[in-house]
Amino acid sequence: MSKIHVTTTVNGDTVEFLADPRETLLDCLRDRLGLTGSKEGCGTGDCGACSVMLDGRLVSSCLVLGVEAEGKTVDTIEGMARGDDLHPLQRKFIEHAALQCGFCTPGILVAAKALLDQNPDPSESEVRYWLAGNLCRCTGYDKIVNAVMDAAAEMRGAA
Repeated sequence: MSKIHVTTTVNGDTVEFLADPRETLLDCLRDRLGLTGSKEGCGTGDCGACSVMLDGRLVSSCLVLGVEAEGKTVDTIEGMARGDDLHPLQRKFIEHAALQCGFCTPGILVAAKALLDQNPDPSESEVRYWLAGNLCRCTGYDKIVNAVMDAAAEMRGAA
């Protein structure tokens, strides 16, 4: 099967790669572009470990074909920090010990950022609802929710 040339913007940079027409965006990010932050937990879109933003929309990259990224913008966990400066969500996850093994953390962080980009002042129940598609088996969700709430307050200047 012949590969398809894809040109897309990933974390602000224009990139090109060749993709098998059946290859997922997750596989393209990891295998073609070396962006291994997004993880494959289930391969069915149920766990959220592979969450990325595609043209401003939160998606499970295991359910999107790589060729669908043509001409679009993809934002991954690798694009959250700016240089050596961690994003407030990343800092708050560390401060609140909201991660353990780290497998689910990239997807949760991307989903939390998507929430705060859309709603900078979410209630606790809104955070819990928004992150319901992200499964974590190591840590309790309370620390994750508290980290997101604290980051939201800091980003609004209310901290």
